Amino acid sequence: MSKYKVEISGINTNDIVVLSNEEMHELFKKAKEGDKFARDLLVSGNLKLVLSILRQFTNKADNMDDLFQIGCVGLLKAIDNFDLNHEVKFSTYAVPMILGEIRRYIRDNNQVRISRSVKDIAYKSLKIKESYLLDHGKEPELDYIASKLNVPITEVITALESLKEPISMYEPIYNDGGDTIYLADQIEDKRTDNSELSSRIALDEAINNLDQREKQILDNRYIIGKTQMEIASELNISQAQVSRLEKRAIKQLKKVLK
Repeated sequence: MSKYKVEISGINTNDIVVLSNEEMHELFKKAKEGDKFARDLLVSGNLKLVLSILRQFTNKADNMDDLFQIGCVGLLKAIDNFDLNHEVKFSTYAVPMILGEIRRYIRDNNQVRISRSVKDIAYKSLKIKESYLLDHGKEPELDYIASKLNVPITEVITALESLKEPISMYEPIYNDGGDTIYLADQIEDKRTDNSELSSRIALDEAINNLDQREKQILDNRYIIGKTQMEIASELNISQAQVSRLEKRAIKQLKKVLK
């Protein structure tokens, strides 16, 4: 039911293996004991988690291959730091870490570009301020600078603001010797709801853990819109069997998503 439309060079995303919860648990136990092969399997078995997150950045980045690599860095950090004693699913734990790595990369590789005309107004404004300060012992008002340059005061304000060093969203604002609090932690990002994203990813995982016939029935029932009778005819089974398989699949999804 879930379609991963992010294209990554050299990777057939349809062939990526998805691990069951039981497989994940066993691999984590081995990885914590130093088994590098188990760690590699955890990475390859969670690549679709990275792809799920990348879907929200398809309109914000030119090179998805780079973002995929950065997302994998976040995935590795999540795997190395995840504790089986956590009372959360791995995907719930990993999503914020993967998102953090991707956002940092986008932030660091998208410098704010200031136009030449704005820079010109800014530097001329500084010269006027310096000259006025020498003559009067104080800085001039902004409207004075605007009148000298014959531009609107708003352009002076914008130009001078452009010279200020931008503050990183990941600028540390508090540290008591334990966990560091960053500026980004204090700002609500209404564009991305991590809980909603985690729920969607959890649903994808739950669907991938269904057997092929159950997936086929759910696709036909809720994506294509076929009746149970139509599906029964196509699969050469009874309508009662279709109903039973459909209910079992939905019950399994509800159990995983609780």
